[in-house]
Amino acid sequence: MSILAKRFCFLAALAAFASSAAAAAPTVTATLSSDQAAVGETVQMQVRVTGARSADVPNEIAVDGLEIRQTGTEQHFEMNNLSMTQSIVYTYTVLPMKAGAFKIPPQKIRVAGNSFTTPELTLHVIASSNRQAAPNSGGSPTKIDTSKFVTAELIVPKKTAYVGEMIPVVIRIATAARIASLEPPEITGQGFTMQKLQTPQQPQIEVINGRQWEVYTFKTAIAAVRPGKLDIGPVKANARIIVPATQRPRARSRGPFDIFDADPFSDQLFDPFGRMGERREVQITSEPVALDVKALPPNAPANFTGAIGNFTMNVEANPKSVQTGDPITVRSTITGRGNFDRMNAPALEDERGWHKYPPNSKFEKDDDVGISGTKTFEMVISPNERKQNIPSFLFAYFDPTKEQYATLRSEAIPIQVSGGAIASATPAAHASASQPQPTAAATTQTKPPDILYQLNERPARSQSFTPLFARPNFWLALIVPLLALIGLIGWRIRASRIGNREARRVAALQHEMADLMRNLRRSDVSSAEYFSNASRAVQVKTALAKKVEPQMVDVDLAATTFRLGENERAQLRRLFERSDEVRYSGARNGDILPETRREILELVESLRT
Repeated sequence: MSILAKRFCFLAALAAFASSAAAAAPTVTATLSSDQAAVGETVQMQVRVTGARSADVPNEIAVDGLEIRQTGTEQHFEMNNLSMTQSIVYTYTVLPMKAGAFKIPPQKIRVAGNSFTTPELTLHVIASSNRQAAPNSGGSPTKIDTSKFVTAELIVPKKTAYVGEMIPVVIRIATAARIASLEPPEITGQGFTMQKLQTPQQPQIEVINGRQWEVYTFKTAIAAVRPGKLDIGPVKANARIIVPATQRPRARSRGPFDIFDADPFSDQLFDPFGRMGERREVQITSEPVALDVKALPPNAPANFTGAIGNFTMNVEANPKSVQTGDPITVRSTITGRGNFDRMNAPALEDERGWHKYPPNSKFEKDDDVGISGTKTFEMVISPNERKQNIPSFLFAYFDPTKEQYATLRSEAIPIQVSGGAIASATPAAHASASQPQPTAAATTQTKPPDILYQLNERPARSQSFTPLFARPNFWLALIVPLLALIGLIGWRIRASRIGNREARRVAALQHEMADLMRNLRRSDVSSAEYFSNASRAVQVKTALAKKVEPQMVDVDLAATTFRLGENERAQLRRLFERSDEVRYSGARNGDILPETRREILELVESLRT
């Protein structure tokens, strides 16, 4: 057959396919791979739509006792006597959660604007998987012990710890099967906080008991928040693995266009190594680890703020030659291993004669989870009088290895301060009040008691015949009102500009408030950003109500403006304290709970005058 003839036949087949596909009315069917299953054993449900390229199907089907989720989609083309049939198959994974007989209700499927309904399906679930496969069931899967293919281990290097002490934790998930997907693990339990989980880039190959395993290692750190016996874990993670098939699937008819399927992994029995496999959804669980948490000893130093670990300190200041009132930047560097997220700046030992400003900080970690590293604080201080040195800085912490408190003290830094002391403003004395006042007799000249007053002296200024327009007083009388008019016009222009500037400021604050409220309603905002946005929203709301700058708003002003009660005032104070802790010390203290987010959002929304 010539090439031209082959092309003609192919085009004729396509035309026949198009005409048949357009003529055939869509149909919808639904089937189960097996009508029997055990608790925890998955069954496949397929919804086939014939005569259409796509359909609107549900992602999940709600049935009490079953978890039914869509897990794949396949396109199929079949040819029979030059008649082409197109269909799309939606695959659902059915996971029984308890024993019983379950009815999967009919589902509405929309195809090309028309509505179709699937038949009702029945699944019988037993408590044990010790059963025989139903005859002619199409090869129902057999229960497989997934613990032979995937395991999890929680490693906590310490069995005892103190409240607030950072403990590194390692999670190892080992698998001997191919993993299709793996969700990040979760450490369950109460009474501790956890740092952000570090996700591994690639698994490591290890040989365990003569068998090759892929090991995924996750690292984090925890800190207990109360003393007593705590159970860390167990670790839980959801995964989808491919295990060897227990039964060869029944062959299905395949069309000549199956090679054009978009996703070869959509078939649960696909294995790139040529072996048959089954895709299983499993929950990986480890054993919990017991931790004995001890309270910190009493009699802590006065400047102890919660730092726990082992640290060193270095302090430097610049400039060293200033005038009274000039700023000096003091940089304190804390290096070591411990709970840097709860660390505050070193304190000035003697604050007399000094004015200090709130510090800021930055942290550079040396490990994956932020237990080891360097935290740098920058504080601005200014002398109010002549000084010869900057006093020592003190940093107190608790050493869990030595089980005792320790205080780091820096050396005094020599400086030169010139100029006089900054005196406090005092009301000016009224010197005139203490001066003797002239008496009335000294200032008043008595007139002679004449009946008719006689002008005995000439006037001090003689009369003038100069024209009025040539006199200086005439022009002065004209210039003064003119200057007053110019001043009034300038004042009105300035007032208008101030009003426009105030209107722009209010509009900018309202726009910022709208952005802050949108961020507070989002669930993907980090805890540090969430507290910062919440406190800023309170300041902006108060600034709009009181017509002040947001930076001038504190807890008392906001509580007074919105007439808050004691409970709301305490909640607002905790919000500002947490925001300051995040801003100045970098403390994150784990992710914020959804309940806490909701309480903060309700508090901010309730602030109304």
